[in-house]
Amino acid sequence: MLITAILFIVFGILIKYGKMYFLIAGYNTMSKEEKEKYNIEEIATVFKNVMFGMGFIIILGLLVGNITENWALPNYAFWTAMIIGIPYLLFESNSKKYKK
Repeated sequence: MLITAILFIVFGILIKYGKMYFLIAGYNTMSKEEKEKYNIEEIATVFKNVMFGMGFIIILGLLVGNITENWALPNYAFWTAMIIGIPYLLFESNSKKYKK
């Protein structure tokens, strides 16, 4: 699970600061005219923030699980991050406030 958390953080950095927008599903298949309708910088910021948040929740769950020796806690943290992070990312990044 630590690898998953690190991957989330790395992908957040790559999307926001590395401008690897092709990692955002559907963006690379849009026409140039369609891409110009979206504020991709703001969408990349949303991706970075959500990916960092999901990674942080997973790492926190691993740390607290190891300290308390509650081995189920990392699983709860992982699934909490997924259940909250993915829908939030989908709804937020597809909202109309990122259209120009």
